Amino acid sequence: MSAGIHLYNTLSRRKERLRTEWPDRATMYVCGPTVYNYAHIGNARPAVVFDVLARLLRRDYRELVYARNFTDVDDKINAAAAAAGVPIGAITERYIAAYHADMQALGVQAPDLEPRVTAHIPAIVGLVQTLIARGHAYVEQGHVLFHVPSYPAYGELSGRRTEDMLAGARVEVAPYKRDPLDFVLWKPATPEQPGWDSPWGRGRPGWHVECSAMIGQHLGTTIDIHGGGQDLIFPHHENEIAQGTCAHGALYCRTWVHNSFVTVDGQKMSKSLGNVLLVRDLLAQAPGEAIRLALLGTHYRRPLDWSAQRLADARQTLLRFYASLAKVAHIAAAPDASPDPEVLAALRNDLNVPGALARLHVLRSQLDEPATDAARAEARSCLLASAGLLGFLQQAPAAALEALAPSAAAPSLSEGAVRALLAERELARSRRDFARADALRAELAAAGFAVEDTAEGMAVRRARKEPA
Repeated sequence: MSAGIHLYNTLSRRKERLRTEWPDRATMYVCGPTVYNYAHIGNARPAVVFDVLARLLRRDYRELVYARNFTDVDDKINAAAAAAGVPIGAITERYIAAYHADMQALGVQAPDLEPRVTAHIPAIVGLVQTLIARGHAYVEQGHVLFHVPSYPAYGELSGRRTEDMLAGARVEVAPYKRDPLDFVLWKPATPEQPGWDSPWGRGRPGWHVECSAMIGQHLGTTIDIHGGGQDLIFPHHENEIAQGTCAHGALYCRTWVHNSFVTVDGQKMSKSLGNVLLVRDLLAQAPGEAIRLALLGTHYRRPLDWSAQRLADARQTLLRFYASLAKVAHIAAAPDASPDPEVLAALRNDLNVPGALARLHVLRSQLDEPATDAARAEARSCLLASAGLLGFLQQAPAAALEALAPSAAAPSLSEGAVRALLAERELARSRRDFARADALRAELAAAGFAVEDTAEGMAVRRARKEPA
């Protein structure tokens, strides 16, 4: 049973003690990726954040049921499949496998359930039928739409007024809508598009209804925690609440948890800027554990600015930890070690991972202090148990040090080679090719050269290659 986990609830706009339907069981659903491409760091952040929360919940509760879905039917998937001349399943299976590989490399443990939309069409159809029967949805021109005015509490999650939602939201204007905010639950499919039979003709589900149906089938009418990125608050999660509440006449979710955005060198990630960083490309530059640490170094509710320097710093931090662990690798671990109380307290306080990491540094210093083998064994075991809640320091120290050493990622660079890379990076920045500029900075960082962009230009210093 929980000793008292407190989370910031987006719905109430305050930090609250987590309350679950059952004292020894928790349920959590997190919106997963739409699988038409490889995962980028924006996709990775919620996966890593909610992995930490899942680890904490499994410690504090006898049972956790954690579901993270795959959206495997979508306009972008359809377009990719049509361009390749293959069924949508060929696209989705490829990128689901890639997502699994990338997340495993980041130390993300598999959730209990990974429902896919295409395996839940009957549940989706049933939910839509219930909404029609209860007067919250209607059929028009082959579409089924949720009628937003039928749910007076609409807008509570996002805190938006109706006029604000109409002004700034992704609202599709269509002649078949009774109200501009009404959203699609089911839509017709053309002969060349994927589709399923339904009472309203061959078609496919709208985006929002998919999660509500999967939650209802696997977790029940009311769940304890719903997570996802901040960009999903409106309209996706707002619409989920409306559907689930109106279909079941019960509270949809007790606690809503959202992680903030990821930027790259101070700019929003976008294809137009060319700065969308794929996890698999970063894994070619650094071990997954370093990427995980870089993603967790900023509190989940604050924007995270990604840079090559952030990744290089994470690598150096892990080098120091594993160097300390290597010194006591010969000492047997203490049995039945528990995480440090201060680490647990930090994590139970709205997933204060930066605070927990600060405490890990203190625990590491205890390994380096003169002490008996028994005291060092206890300190080592406490450090490993505490870091395990964050998904860190679970590798053999010798192997981790070899993987993390800058020399393992790139050969030593001559002074001339460094100047050439800096010149190429400056040219890339002048052309606004930020993806190339970031890759060049990462290459320099991996070779032991830290590059920082300042008002006066690029500042370069040689980073220490040996752990302190």
